[in-house]
Parts: sequence; structure tokens; C-alpha cells
Amino acid sequence: MQKRIHVYFLALACCFFAQDIAAQTQQLTDREQQEGWKLLFDGVTTKGWKKANGQPFPEKGWTVENGVLRLDTAAGRGGDIITDEQFTDFELVLDFKTVPGANSGIKYFLLPNTSLGCEFQVLDDERHPDAKLGVNGNRKLGGLYDLIAPDAGKKENPPGEWNQARILAKGNHVEHWLNGKKTVEYDRDTPAFKALVAASKYKNNKGFGETVQSPILLQDHGNTVSFRNIRIRKI
Repeated sequence: MQKRIHVYFLALACCFFAQDIAAQTQQLTDREQQEGWKLLFDGVTTKGWKKANGQPFPEKGWTVENGVLRLDTAAGRGGDIITDEQFTDFELVLDFKTVPGANSGIKYFLLPNTSLGCEFQVLDDERHPDAKLGVNGNRKLGGLYDLIAPDAGKKENPPGEWNQARILAKGNHVEHWLNGKKTVEYDRDTPAFKALVAASKYKNNKGFGETVQSPILLQDHGNTVSFRNIRIRKI
């Protein structure tokens, strides 16, 4: 009898464990799969990611817990991370959450073998000093970092709450969306964009913004930030 009880509770524990893993695992709906969406983060492992310098995924700084990819530098810096796969025309959607005063970013169209690229700025505008730097607010949340300020009517949730970022890139046309509202729109092959680069911190980085294909990068800026539901589709 005692053996039966032991087996029963062991089976029950395994069942709860399996349910917990299933709850953490990211999944696509049938419709999302039909539309060509692909998970960049499975919610359980770091498969598909590595250090921006090409080395294996960092052993410190970045962690995976409860379906969330989290950067916490209390145990040491892990550095920027990038996807194994490279992308040209794409739609990227993910959720992010910061702590008060945090700074991070989502980068794409990286210059080869660098962490420099077009950046969807992730920032606590109220508390981080970067929001007051740059030109006309071009370092604020949802903007194209150091180049284009986000729309003044953007919808943002405060630190500690989840926000959704969406980056749409088709040819040279790029859009940033924050919580369902477009914050930035630009074309990389225009004189206006090239003038912005020439007046920015990237002015001496030849070819900045002209990359055709690159990985997606999540930035380690030394502050705690969390990501989940990271998915992409080629368009």
C-alpha cells in the first residue's frame, strides 16, 4: 500500500512538472504558424542565441526562468547576445520589461562583426539620463536610437510592466511600433536618413544603416531587463 502511495505521488509530481514546463514553453498558434512566424526563444533554453562576438551563450548575466529571458548583471556582465540566424526582410515582435532607471535596446542591421546597428531604444525615459541627451528626444523609448525620436503620442507602460515592441523591415523601409502604436518610420536609402547618420554618434562608422542582412541583438547595457514571446517572420 505504501509503495502504491509513493508511486501515485511521484506520478502526480511528474505531471505538475510537465505542466509547469509546458506553461513556460513559448508556443505559436496555428494561425501564426500559417503566417510564417518562428520563435526566436522557446521559453526554456537559450537555443538559437550566442554572444555578439560569436562565442557560446554567456554563462553569467543572462538567465532563463518562467518563460522569460532575463538580463541581471548583479552576478556579472554577460554582454550583448545575438541570434544564430540572420534576417533581411522581417517582422519582429517581442515583449520587454525593465526596472526603474534601466537602459537597453533591440538592434538589427548590424555592421559586420560588431554590436553597432539600428536600435529600437528600450529606456526608462523618466529616470535614465539618456532620455535628455541626443537631439530632440532621439534617445527615448521606442525611437531609433540617436537618430529619430519616437512619436510624442506613443503608448508606454511604466517600468515593472510589460511592453510590446514590433520592428517591421522591408527593403529599406523600417517601422518601430510600441504597444500597437507606430513610433518611428524611415527609409534607409534616402538623403534624409544619411544626413541623420552623418550628424549622429555613428558618423564615423562607414556603412551604418546600410547592412542587408544581420542577426537580431539584445543589448546588455548594465541594467536589468526581461524579454519574452520573441518571434519573427520573414516577409
